[in-house]
Parts: sequence; structure tokens; C-alpha cells
Amino acid sequence: MLKDHAKLMQALAASGEITGRKKLQKMIYIAKKITFPFQERFQFHFYGPYSEELTLRMEELCNMGFVDEVKENKGGYYQYRYTLTETGKEFLSLNEIDMPCLEDCMTDMNEQSARFLELVSTILYFDSLDRKEVEEKVHTLKKKQNYTGEEIDQAYAYIEQLHQKAKPHA
Repeated sequence: MLKDHAKLMQALAASGEITGRKKLQKMIYIAKKITFPFQERFQFHFYGPYSEELTLRMEELCNMGFVDEVKENKGGYYQYRYTLTETGKEFLSLNEIDMPCLEDCMTDMNEQSARFLELVSTILYFDSLDRKEVEEKVHTLKKKQNYTGEEIDQAYAYIEQLHQKAKPHA
């Protein structure tokens, strides 16, 4: 019943702590697009791919006491930090989800900025288009972010790097 919840908890456990709701959304979306079996549905939203289901699941995990959400006032806006609670760790130890290579990918993504993950997730959202069309979408939909050609190149290289990390080592 809580298999999808446990997958999110596994991702959080692999990350240690995730700072920011936007970052959490992007990390789960990117992990799903790479190969990991997350079930949440995403739509394109103001900050790129967004899942209402993911928001609700995280809320449920907090309400069940499995995830700790700390709201910090950053002067003008609030930032949220997510960590697994001891109860969450106990639950996860009894309901382990086998996702080889998840920790490497989540740790790596967690070290990136939310802005960069927004670019990466936007590129992945439009991965059915050719690169030129994707770049046009990025420049149109993310105009205010003012992404450079170099950043777009870095995002494509990063996606390839994550694909490599996600492959189980034989």
C-alpha cells in the first residue's frame, strides 16, 4: 500500500536532506526520467515539471511522522528542508525498496543548484523533441532564467552522466 511512499523515502534517505520544495520536485522528476520507478505524474508548471501527487505524498509522509519538514523564514520567502525521521528510517528498514544506483544519482543531484535542476528537468520534459526545438522551448518558457548555451550544453552532459550512474555496475 505504501510502496510509492517508500520509494520517496528511499530517495530522501539516499539524499540525506533536501532543501527546497522545487529542488525535491526536480530531483524526483529527473530520477524518474533517468530510470527509477517513481509513479508520480508530472505536468509542466511555472518552474518546470511539477507533480501534485508528489506534493500530497510528501504531506502524507510528514503527517505519518516519517519525514520531517522544517520551514525556514529566509526574509521574504520560506524555504523547506526535508529529512527522514527515525520512525521513517525504521519503516524503510522493514520495507526496503531495491533501487540500485539511486544513492549515487540522488547525492549528485542534491549537490546541484535548484536553478540547474530546473534546466535539466525542463530539457528532460521535452526529450521527445530534437535538441534545437528543446533549446527554443528553454529560451521561450524559461526566458527569465536567461540560460546560456553553455549551461544547456552542461545540462545535456549532466543528463548523460546521470544515465551512466543509473546503470548497475556489472
